[in-house]
Amino acid sequence: MWPKLRGRVRRWIAGEPIPESAQPVRAHLETPPGLIRRMQWTIIRPLATHIGGDERSLIRGSGMELAEVREYQPGDDVRHIDWNTTARTDRPFVREAHTERALDVWLVLDVSASINWGTAECLKRDRALEFAAVAGQLFGQRGHRIGAILFANRPLSFMPPGAGRTHLLRLIDGIQQEARQSHSGATDLAAALAQVNSVVRRRSLVLIVSDFLAESGWQTALTMLAHGHEVVTVRLTDPRESEIPDIGVVTFEDPETGRQLVVNTSDRKLRERFQSAAQEQTARIRTELASCGAEYLSIGTESALLPVLVRFLSARRLRRNVHTPTAAIAARQQMGR
Repeated sequence: MWPKLRGRVRRWIAGEPIPESAQPVRAHLETPPGLIRRMQWTIIRPLATHIGGDERSLIRGSGMELAEVREYQPGDDVRHIDWNTTARTDRPFVREAHTERALDVWLVLDVSASINWGTAECLKRDRALEFAAVAGQLFGQRGHRIGAILFANRPLSFMPPGAGRTHLLRLIDGIQQEARQSHSGATDLAAALAQVNSVVRRRSLVLIVSDFLAESGWQTALTMLAHGHEVVTVRLTDPRESEIPDIGVVTFEDPETGRQLVVNTSDRKLRERFQSAAQEQTARIRTELASCGAEYLSIGTESALLPVLVRFLSARRLRRNVHTPTAAIAARQQMGR
C-alpha cells in the first residue's frame, strides 16, 4: 500500500495547481540582487529586532569576549572548563566566547529533484534559496566567510568560502543555476556529508539544508561532522508530505526515480495510514539528527520564513540559558527545599 512506501517525496500528477495569479514571488526566478534585497527588507531587518542585530548569538567559539558559562555536555573541550563555577556548583561548567576571528559558514544544500516541488506558497527549493540568502547576509555582515557544497544523487558544486556582497551574489547565482539542472536518481546524502568531512577542516558552522528523504547510511558521517563543527540541520517540508486531501483518484510520481503509483485518496483508511506513516518518518528523522549531535530546524512551504527563524532563535537561547550556572544553582536550591 502507498502509505508503507518509504523514502522519497512524491509530487502530484493530477490535481489542482496553484493559480499563477495567486503564486508569491519565487526565489528561483529572481535575480540574485533582487532576492538579496527582498530578504534584507522582509527577513534581515525584522529579525534584527529579535536578535539585537547581532548574529553572534548563533555562534559560539573560543574567542576572548565571554558569551556565556554553561553546563558541560559530552564532547565539550575539557580545556574550556570553568573551574571556579564548577567548584561552586559541584558540576562541571565550560566557558564559551564569541568568535574573535572570521568564521567559515558552510551551506550544504540539497538540489535533488524532490526539492523542486511544492504545493503551498512556493517550492521547497525556493525556501532553500531564501534561507541561503538570509544566512549569507546575516553572517556576512561581520565579515564571516560563506561557502557552499551542493548535492543531489552525488556531490555536485563546491564553492569555496568567501566574504563580501560580490561573493554572495556569485554564490546565490551558482545555487540557482545548479538547482535548475535535472538531477535524476536517489539523493546520496551520505556521499555529500563525506565530502563535507573531507574538505571542511577549520572549525565551522555547517548548515545542512535538505528534506532528509534519503537512504540510510548518512548518520555516521553526520556524527563525525557534528563532533568537530557546529551543525544545524534545516529540513524542508511540504504539507502534502504529511497528509493527502480527499480528491479522488490521483497518480503519484517519485520525482527522482520516475516510479508512479495510482491511489484512491477517497479511501479514509489510506489517508490515515499515510498520515501515520508520515508522522513516524518525521519523528525518526528528528531522533536520528538529534542523536548525531545536530540541531534541528524545520522550514515548510506553507509558512513564512521570518516567524520560523524567530521561534528557532528564541528556543535556542532558552536551551542555552537552562544550562547557565545561575539556573543550575537555583534548581539545586529549589530541590533542597
